Amino acid sequence: MCDDLGFEGLLGEEDFFTRLLGRSPSGGGRDVLYDADLPVVLLTGGPGMGKGRLLRKVRDRFAAKVPVVYLDCGSPVYADRADQEPYARSAASEVLVEAARRLATWRGTGGSFAFPRLSAGLVMIATGATPDTVAAEVERYEKLPQKQGLWGLGTGDFWRGALRGVIRNLLANLAGQALDPNALLDDLFACLTPKGRTELARIYGAYPGAAGQPEHGLRNLAAGFRIGGEDREVAESFLFRALREDLEAEYTGTKGWLTRVGRPAVLLDRAETPLGEQLLRAVLTDRRGGQRDRVVIVGTARRADGGAFLYGGLPPEEVSPPAEFRPAVGVLPAWSRPPDPGPDLAPLADGVLLLRMPLLTSKQLRQEIERRQPAAEPEGGTNRRRVDAAVARLSGGRPHTVIRLAAAAAAFRMPADANDRDILDAPLRAADSDERPVADVLLRELILEQLPVRLPDEHHDQWLDLLTHLSVAHDAECADVLLRHHQLGVHRLTAHEVTQLLTDTGWPHCERHFIGDFGLRQMLVHRLYGLRPGGAAWYADHHLLRDHYTERVADEAAPGGGAFGSVMAHRMNHHLVSGGVDDVVRHLAATLPGRPREWCAELLEIAQAPYPGGADTRRERSRGRVEVDGPALRRTVDQLLHAVWLCEERTRPTGRETADTLATLLKLLSIMEFEGAGQLGSTATDWRGRAEHELPLLRCACTDQLGRRR
Repeated sequence: MCDDLGFEGLLGEEDFFTRLLGRSPSGGGRDVLYDADLPVVLLTGGPGMGKGRLLRKVRDRFAAKVPVVYLDCGSPVYADRADQEPYARSAASEVLVEAARRLATWRGTGGSFAFPRLSAGLVMIATGATPDTVAAEVERYEKLPQKQGLWGLGTGDFWRGALRGVIRNLLANLAGQALDPNALLDDLFACLTPKGRTELARIYGAYPGAAGQPEHGLRNLAAGFRIGGEDREVAESFLFRALREDLEAEYTGTKGWLTRVGRPAVLLDRAETPLGEQLLRAVLTDRRGGQRDRVVIVGTARRADGGAFLYGGLPPEEVSPPAEFRPAVGVLPAWSRPPDPGPDLAPLADGVLLLRMPLLTSKQLRQEIERRQPAAEPEGGTNRRRVDAAVARLSGGRPHTVIRLAAAAAAFRMPADANDRDILDAPLRAADSDERPVADVLLRELILEQLPVRLPDEHHDQWLDLLTHLSVAHDAECADVLLRHHQLGVHRLTAHEVTQLLTDTGWPHCERHFIGDFGLRQMLVHRLYGLRPGGAAWYADHHLLRDHYTERVADEAAPGGGAFGSVMAHRMNHHLVSGGVDDVVRHLAATLPGRPREWCAELLEIAQAPYPGGADTRRERSRGRVEVDGPALRRTVDQLLHAVWLCEERTRPTGRETADTLATLLKLLSIMEFEGAGQLGSTATDWRGRAEHELPLLRCACTDQLGRRR
């Protein structure tokens, strides 16, 4: 796997992360972006866009030059550690301990970091547990190395000379009795230097209800942690603030100015999880309230808007959007916090910079394929061009999908007239697994390993199957028909809920397809056809929808066709792909006279559909090489339907020959004896030009995305 693929403009000597961290990968100093009020940077993009890969690359590229810690908020390890001592730990406290432990062993310029502010809070939390637990926690926190030979709280020497000894003495005197937090606080503050007392007063004196008294703040911190719920979240947020204050302290004063360079960074992978969102909310709330530190916070967000929590319960469209950075533009982004509308009124989104993870360009995609292809091909490059086209359309430029498909296609041969979906059967040996079809690998990695955060547990096992059936749906109505049919039990997901889950996971929306990502939909369609022998599951789903819309057509009072101009067109779309071609041709031939423009729009809606598996006769049938009964109008409409269908599926090459076929058939219709026939001449010119350049005849969000990739 090419670790740098798609990261141009982000990791170089003068690029975004170099300027954000104030240090280049080679170690040179750089002027930093932004002032003391730093934005939280969120890498936005759905599954397979490379967010985690970029964070790991930032860590690997910069961690020897500036202190950088990478944390996977989706890892179960933090909750597992917390469960070992539930009265003294939580997943949030454990991720902060992990960050402190790594930074305490950093060996770059300026040396390791000390965390006395954080440690004081952690020890106070532990006092609510048993004496044995308190002793164990103190021993655990003692493993965070503290500096020697310097004075004041900022150096952390209070821990070895004061706090550790105080607690051990108290535990010895109590001989198994519970530790009194008041006794700990009294002895602690008696041992602190004046600077230490001032620092704890500044930080923990600001705790809710402390009224400037650090003793009260630390007691409230411990009490809130034990209470749980929102009180615990407040306590955990203060611990995160304490960690950042410890890092900030290392950069201030004479020693900090002389020994520290750049900015420290905390990288939060899978930050859309509850743990990651909590950490982001904590730092964004602090900075909105005026707290300042130089710690760079970079997180990931699947949702394009960065996450609903940023908008204070308002729809994102009712809030000024966050600043954003698109690396392909090539200009480093400006950022400043909007004017403050008042205490706690500004949305958290004001403190965010959205970094839009880039899709691969056509050049990058070709280079990745060529990197894996044999140097010479017996086909003279024909196979490579066909593979290029298939990978481009099926991936949409999504980096992980490109990488997997390119690897699978390295030894795969595609006939010139093959369907793009054929490549999905190419074998791939992914890490720690047997050789499997690349489609299975991708669906596991993009769907099963990246389930929606808010997907109820009872739906985890069936999520992929539900999406597979929904691949044939166009809008919420037909999605609900499928969901009612394929779900058992009382806790059924609705189309609206599935739409929200897909949005939360970062999959795009399309007004004409319920699964709005073209490549994902093709993989799911491919899987649906293979679920049962002979494509039985495919046909069953389309028959179900065809029958539903047959009933809708009979109901004259029924509303319109949703994603289609009419209910009839919606019905015919599902009938076309499930064996009803002749019926669709008869319908189209009967409805053409007198309404050519409306008819062309309906034809495009009906024909924008995938082709079932098996032999594809559309090209031959569109050229009149398959015998069809009926008058000239019906035969010509039959040919035109198959030519349009071939163009609109967008998984086979079309080009000039198909464009000529379209134009010829439309011109034939334009000279036939029926009302409005002459209006089809201009349509012939338009469709020919679009088809020749492999542009969609009927645009939607899916096809627009593919068009931007060309």
